[in-house]
Amino acid sequence: MLKKKYRLKNEKAFSATFRLRNCKSNEFLTLYVGKEKSDEKIPTKAGFVVSKKIHKRAVKRNKIKRRLREIYISSVKNHTADNLQKSLSLIFIARGKALDANFSELENAVLDLMKKF
Repeated sequence: MLKKKYRLKNEKAFSATFRLRNCKSNEFLTLYVGKEKSDEKIPTKAGFVVSKKIHKRAVKRNKIKRRLREIYISSVKNHTADNLQKSLSLIFIARGKALDANFSELENAVLDLMKKF
């Protein structure tokens, strides 16, 4: 599970990140990136969104979110993405193909998007 200090929690943080419209996408995900904060004590925070348009059942949506969180946590531990050292806000939005993707395909998609920033 992602610790609270690393989660993007409130609506204000989500809307501020969306407002910048700084995004990249691939066939499985869209990644929105917020402003880099000057304070080094603030860690990079991440939020995960899976719309009801993807699947009407919450079980399926939660499965995608759990996978994305696990991939994100492992990439932070392995420092595979260099931009995690910055104080950013990240929002991962799943697209339709993410439902049928296996874990390794999602992992490659997440790491690819994180390397673009």
